[in-house]
Amino acid sequence: LFNHTMFILEQEEYRVEGIEWNFIDFGLDLQPCIDLIEKPMGVLSLLDEECWFPKATDKTFVDKLLQKQGKHDKLSKPDFRAKADFTINHYAGKVQYIAERWLVKNMDPLNDNVVALLQNSSDSFCANLWKNTSNVTSIANLDGGGGSGGSTRPRKGMFRTVGQLYKEQLQRLMETLMNTNPNFVRCIIPNHEKKAGKIVSALVLEQLRCNGVLEGIRICRQGFPNRVPFQEFRQRYELLTPNLIPKGFMDGRKAALMMLKALELHEDQFRVGNSKVFFRAGVLAKLEEDRENKLSSILTALQARMRGALSRINYQKLVQQSKAIHVVQRNCRAYLILRRWPWWKLYTKVKPLLNVTRQDDELRAIETELKTVNDRLAKSDRDVESLRNLVETLTMEKSKLIAQLAAEQDMLGEAEEARSELQQRCAKLEEALHDTENRLDEEEDRSKDLSAEHKKLLEKIATLEEQLAEESSRAQQAVLSKVALEAKVKGLSEMTERQDEQLSKLQKERKQLEERVSEAAKALDEESDRAKVLAKTKAKHETMVADLESRLGTEETNRKELDKQKRKLDSESRDVNDKLFAALRRIEELEANVSRLE
Repeated sequence: LFNHTMFILEQEEYRVEGIEWNFIDFGLDLQPCIDLIEKPMGVLSLLDEECWFPKATDKTFVDKLLQKQGKHDKLSKPDFRAKADFTINHYAGKVQYIAERWLVKNMDPLNDNVVALLQNSSDSFCANLWKNTSNVTSIANLDGGGGSGGSTRPRKGMFRTVGQLYKEQLQRLMETLMNTNPNFVRCIIPNHEKKAGKIVSALVLEQLRCNGVLEGIRICRQGFPNRVPFQEFRQRYELLTPNLIPKGFMDGRKAALMMLKALELHEDQFRVGNSKVFFRAGVLAKLEEDRENKLSSILTALQARMRGALSRINYQKLVQQSKAIHVVQRNCRAYLILRRWPWWKLYTKVKPLLNVTRQDDELRAIETELKTVNDRLAKSDRDVESLRNLVETLTMEKSKLIAQLAAEQDMLGEAEEARSELQQRCAKLEEALHDTENRLDEEEDRSKDLSAEHKKLLEKIATLEEQLAEESSRAQQAVLSKVALEAKVKGLSEMTERQDEQLSKLQKERKQLEERVSEAAKALDEESDRAKVLAKTKAKHETMVADLESRLGTEETNRKELDKQKRKLDSESRDVNDKLFAALRRIEELEANVSRLE
């Protein structure tokens, strides 16, 4: 699994993403060794086959293994001086095996009474260990019928050996691991003495070489271990390229290319695939560091501006307080000086007796009121002019937004058409996948039927061997039948191997179809996201248009009210002018009276 994930799937992803990549063969193909152990006529298969024969021994198993697989590259016979029976060349090195008591251990069953006793134990821990025993071979499975009458074999029928249980458990484990995203942890033995702080370099290096870690580091250095989808790359690193990508929708690949060009990265440091951006080791860490620095500078500038604004507010407050203190002091000094001045006292007593002074005060008050009215009139004119400009601006914005809304609706229609096409493609791919699964199920059923027929033929061979031992007169016929049946078994084995190869091909086709279906589903999700974004934009623009229309109605109402106020102020201005002319005439009459009195 480690080699398949690191050396095959890693490079296969480059091919799927459309990245130029020269496939690297690290020479760690373990399939021949796996086939030698697990495939038909392999070590486990021959071991199970020998367990079905009553007179089989460990030596007959070794002889049959060397006879059937003696020409295999991964199997060899050790030197006559060695105690081992055979040697398997694993990718980590040669391992010698002694086949002593293999047959006994492979068909070692469990007693039903012992299992039932352990299941009903008063100790909860022991009872929990033996709770599920459906995958364990028991004595009852060994004593079933299925043989010919009058046979004296100690074991009849088919039963599950330790090797078969191991293969089933391994297959379930591999299926579970294939459905997950694996992360690998390699345990390294530093020394054989189990001492702390001691590292044997040769031992550690040998383990790293045998585990494939060094080759994994090589492919990570030569390849692109860090990868980020287009959308995530744009959202995370658009901060480093401000004002580069225009607002609105843009293809993820195009946006990523524009950002990478603006970041001035060397072409050898990244590759752009069909759905992701691939980086060499260390490049993504540098981008993260640049992003952190950019965020730090933005936050520092924001804090500086906020502190500056607060400081300026405090400074203006202190300046106003200082000016107010100076004004109060000046007024207090003037009051203290005038309070003791005799002429000021005389002025305050004579002033109320002077009628002219009151008229001057009234005249100044009228002039002040007239100036205030004129200022209000000018301000209202300016407000009316600004409101007219604002109405024109809002009308232009409304027309622009209506045009933009129409364009967005056209884009939404195109996106919906593309989405419908992708749904049709996805439906076709699902139909093709369903057909392939049906073919795969049919091939599996045929393979099961062939396996059952194979097992039945093996039972017949065992029966014929027993009859050969009991009936010496019919030995020649039994031998001929045995030879014919072995040839038929061999043909069925070859047919089973062909069916297994065809089944593996169908599984590969199924995997490719699943990948195509997942790609179509991803594209469909992207189109759905685009449709959602366009719908949100449409709703936002509609709310903006409604808001502008409401604001336009409000501004028109305000304009009418201002016109009313203007007309009212005009009438008030005319009344004030009349009062002013009357006051001037009174002043002239009073001046004439004063001149006559003089």
